[in-house]
Amino acid sequence: MYEGKFPKKRYRHTLKFLNEVISKEEKILDLGVPNPFSEILTNEGFQVTNTKGEDLDLDTNVVKTDDFDVVTAFEIFEHLVSPFNVLQDIRAKKLVASVPLKLWFASAYRSKTDEWDRHYHEFEDWQFDWLLEKSGWRIVKKEQFTNPVKNIGIRPILRRITPRYYLVYAERK
Repeated sequence: MYEGKFPKKRYRHTLKFLNEVISKEEKILDLGVPNPFSEILTNEGFQVTNTKGEDLDLDTNVVKTDDFDVVTAFEIFEHLVSPFNVLQDIRAKKLVASVPLKLWFASAYRSKTDEWDRHYHEFEDWQFDWLLEKSGWRIVKKEQFTNPVKNIGIRPILRRITPRYYLVYAERK
């Protein structure tokens, strides 16, 4: 997916946030197949188990377990038609999730070659907050951050000052 170009800034930012809210003794279920970031988490000492690529719109059984303390979902919910269902069904007491924010100057991402690599949603922060609250979560910590690129142009300038990602730590109500 990244063709050797990993989002290093996003990974660093997410790892710092996770270290602030989750202990390494807690068992994590990471939504999504094994990926470079889940490998980084494992190398940092976190206990991570990944899902196997289930279609979480149709089958939420993977999160209906008491085997995990935390569920992480980094850039997953924007790919689902109905993230409410999986959020409501999570039995873990803690959730750390990030989503891309809707940018007024760019349309939602859509890969023409990979149907899994498409965004059905790009959120405004209040929309994601509402989704979490409505599905039974209480937000404890949240932050937004930018994702500058090194290209030249109007959009790259806007990406330096406009938050692109929204990171949330929530606990079950």
